[in-house]
Amino acid sequence: MSPFSRFVRFAPHLLALSLLAACGISIDADQARVCRSALPALNPDAVVTVERVREGPVPRSLRVDYVARYPDRPVLERYAICQFAAEGLAVSKADLIGLATEEGPMSGASLYLLKRYYLDTPEGAAGDPGSRAEADVVDIPSSLAYWLQQILVSLPRTAIYALLSVAFALVFGLSGRINLAFGELAAIGSAATVAGAAILLTHGIGSPILGLAAGLAGALFAGAIHSAVSGYFTIGRITAESPQPSLIATVGMSLFLMEYLRLVQSPVTVWLPPIWAEARPLARAGDFIVSLTPITAITAGIGVVAASGLLWLVQATGFGRAWRAYADDARAAALLGVDGPRLLLQTLALAGAMAGLSGMLIVAQYGGLGFAGGFQYGLKALIAAIIGGIGSIPGAMLGGLAVGLFETLWSAYLPIEMRDMALYIALVVFLIFRPGGLLGFRDPTPRPV
Repeated sequence: MSPFSRFVRFAPHLLALSLLAACGISIDADQARVCRSALPALNPDAVVTVERVREGPVPRSLRVDYVARYPDRPVLERYAICQFAAEGLAVSKADLIGLATEEGPMSGASLYLLKRYYLDTPEGAAGDPGSRAEADVVDIPSSLAYWLQQILVSLPRTAIYALLSVAFALVFGLSGRINLAFGELAAIGSAATVAGAAILLTHGIGSPILGLAAGLAGALFAGAIHSAVSGYFTIGRITAESPQPSLIATVGMSLFLMEYLRLVQSPVTVWLPPIWAEARPLARAGDFIVSLTPITAITAGIGVVAASGLLWLVQATGFGRAWRAYADDARAAALLGVDGPRLLLQTLALAGAMAGLSGMLIVAQYGGLGFAGGFQYGLKALIAAIIGGIGSIPGAMLGGLAVGLFETLWSAYLPIEMRDMALYIALVVFLIFRPGGLLGFRDPTPRPV
């Protein structure tokens, strides 16, 4: 069995393990932060050390076991039980509606004063003592720990770049045209994800898994439809031999989609609350804990599964054979029965679905994306596709990985304000010394770059 076949077989198991891990997450990081932040107010002049955070005895509640150390008293072992208004994707899930300690429940008036004059202030947010720092994990050198943490944090961004880069490669590989509207299609996918989750919330369903599933379906559908329709007019109907008219048309379509999204979504970005964001320790270097949040693992896993599924689709299905044949020689493929216009619409829809999926990952990881926020993602994904070899789907994925790794390492060790400038300089260097990109001159590249 080839390495690719083993990878394709392994990818669904990776996604399944990620989703199973998500199902087992019972502690909401936002709720845990609010409950921990109340502890200093309950123990004035004490040093609070959180020992454990677990589910509470009633629905939508957490129990925090902690130790309070006073300068003139013995150490006290205490606990607090916090109850919240909602859970999951509900906006009010971090609204504290009840608080009890070993001394009994707090009165409504006291709870109101605690929230109004402490928890809702900057001092209250800064008073979070955090979870217990001790973790039974392996010790590694500090330099390795810092590098590993940076790589883990970059996983979602790398997956987003890779999926958007693949969208560019799919359309360019078939038609020789570059569609500059994929960043806006990612923003449309983000808006569809929020809309799908909001529809479930209006029916009283706040489950993060169901909400993201509805958002995923909406993002794939919206991305595919908008890409097929817009691409039909900007690429399918413009048959000039030069690619420049189509390129200019896609620029106009990008601006149109941006304004269209502003009118439909409104200029105000709608954010989903964070989910599965409780950091899980993996390693340590002294007091520095290398951690990974479940949502980061899930978004990276979805990106891996989508990339492997797309490679399988192009290499092992009838659509993939038609795509490669038409990309190599459109006239010969047409003589052998390949319907070019239909294949182009299918490719545009598939590329739009990949862009919509990247928008869904942006919402899952970062909470939301504004109507104009897709431009930077699309631009960097285009750079990734060019660096990897825009005529090659594996090259586009490799380019997304390269750009994500470049941004991560630059942000970790060099001035972050110069990161984008350095990335654009790297693009110029590639265009001068290797215009075909990393894999642009290798098989199975369907067309010269």
